[in-house]
Amino acid sequence: MDCCGTLFFCLCLLASQGMRGETTMPTKITPEEVLGWMQRMEQQAKRRKLPSPDGHVRHLEQRLLDATFHDNKLNLHTNTIQSLVFKLGCNFTGLSLSSAALERVPQAQAPHAMHFPAELTRDACSTPARPRELRLICIYFFTTSFFQDDNNSSLLNNYVLGAQLDQRHVKNLRELVNISFWHNRSLEGYTLTCVFWKEGASKHRWGAWSPEGCHTEQPSPSQVQCRCNHLTYFAVLMQLSPAPVPAELLMPLEYISLVGCSISIVASLLTILLHLHARKQTDSIRGIHVNLHISVLLLNVAFLLSAALAMPSGTACMALAALLHYALLSCLTWMAIEGFNLYLLLGRVYNVYIHRYMLKLCALGWGVPALLVLLLLAVKSSVYGPRVIPVSSSQENGMGFQNVSMCWVRSPVVHGVLVMGYGGLTTLFNLVVLAWALGVLRRLRVRKKGPGPRACRDTVTVLGLTVLLGTTWALAFFSFGVFLLPQLFLFSIFNSLYGFFFFLWFCSRRYRSEAEAKAEMEALSSS
Repeated sequence: MDCCGTLFFCLCLLASQGMRGETTMPTKITPEEVLGWMQRMEQQAKRRKLPSPDGHVRHLEQRLLDATFHDNKLNLHTNTIQSLVFKLGCNFTGLSLSSAALERVPQAQAPHAMHFPAELTRDACSTPARPRELRLICIYFFTTSFFQDDNNSSLLNNYVLGAQLDQRHVKNLRELVNISFWHNRSLEGYTLTCVFWKEGASKHRWGAWSPEGCHTEQPSPSQVQCRCNHLTYFAVLMQLSPAPVPAELLMPLEYISLVGCSISIVASLLTILLHLHARKQTDSIRGIHVNLHISVLLLNVAFLLSAALAMPSGTACMALAALLHYALLSCLTWMAIEGFNLYLLLGRVYNVYIHRYMLKLCALGWGVPALLVLLLLAVKSSVYGPRVIPVSSSQENGMGFQNVSMCWVRSPVVHGVLVMGYGGLTTLFNLVVLAWALGVLRRLRVRKKGPGPRACRDTVTVLGLTVLLGTTWALAFFSFGVFLLPQLFLFSIFNSLYGFFFFLWFCSRRYRSEAEAKAEMEALSSS
């Protein structure tokens, strides 16, 4: 009996081990089951019921890797999703795929193509245990439902083309993967950037679009070619924008901005110190000038930091972008306050008393921009971060692009309203005040029946106030067509040296007031 019991126990143990072995064996999936999952994904995307789009995509990837088929290639598609599986060996010499040679997908109207280099399997085949078979899976999404980022970015043709080699992370390829996108119309007037889906790069979504490791080329007006050093999901971001900056002008513009902002920082510091020692101006006039200089100083420092410390992501870049936006809004507001104060001075408005005048001006000049920036951070902090600036370069096969990043406003809507719109209103107000002031001085000159030294000096003063009122910011609205290149240089020169011009204006005013005081003293002593 004991022998029988022992034998029965051994049989049970072997049976349990056999069952565990069966459960650990990989599950084989038929192509029909994969196609059913793709159809289910498509239906949920149409109903907008995608609680976990990353889970759907990863399950599709795993099903394709586990699918059983006899040929060396498997091709499945629905109306918006196409899946390809290729069996590769270590003798892989490269692979080119074109939409013209594949089964047509109803939603895929524009052509596309991918080319994989021979280096793709080199690392996998260089290990001692060389795999008998490698699987290259390509998943083409002709919808953006599974790849929504925080900015609701627009993608060329709504195409997302992905590739994966087994479960391996293929990156840092010396021979680049080429992905080509075509459009049925010319893409002139758009900023086009090749990007890949970077998982975990967003707090609210399962990823975000990133240009790292990809180079953008445009062989023809209707074609975009992406050259990337890794495998993942690729797309082309589209933005309506002015023409990209030519690459040969990038270094001169950067040099002008660096030197101009550095000079302005020193000049603003000197002017603030000189203002604090000035005693002949009223407190409100000196206070307005000092606050404007502080905002200019803050703007120049934040601009230099945003360009030098631009990072792919992170809270540091977001904070620096918010600081730069705040400094710009404060500077524009204080310029408008200068215009308002000029109106009060030249309008000969006497006996105007405003209770706590400087305190209210400071609340307007510093408080309103702070309120706007803090509101944006509270509602949607992702509006700030690394902003990609396209730079074009002429190449043998067409036009190439490289990306330059700086920490700035990322949202086109916020940029249009709280940068261009805000700046446009303040600049328009100061232009109206400047034109009115010139008209007042012209009437004074006519009343005196001649140019007269006083009227001429006032005219020169108001012309100097053209810089003080920030009217050179109006150049920002001429960044199109034939005006683009002159505008870039003029805008960079005048506005980077704004603090220096303000310093020269202050010195001339101080010299003139001292000369007038000296002349009055000589007149009194002679009498």
